[in-house]
Amino acid sequence: MIVVTRNGRTTVVRGWRAWLLGIVVFVAAMALLLVIAFVVLGVAITVGAVLLIAVTVAVGVALLASLFRSSRA
Repeated sequence: MIVVTRNGRTTVVRGWRAWLLGIVVFVAAMALLLVIAFVVLGVAITVGAVLLIAVTVAVGVALLASLFRSSRA
């Protein structure tokens, strides 16, 4: 049984309609959570790949800089 109160009016949904409404709400909530999970996973993979490339380039630049710096200080 689902009870909805709007503008002072109470509506009661029972039986197969309540089951159908519950299933629709559950499926919609799961679809929303799935979309959020895919977005978060995509952001995490993107940030990880960018950091992997940036750290590698930074190490390479540091090595090259140490090779080319003047030995006279």
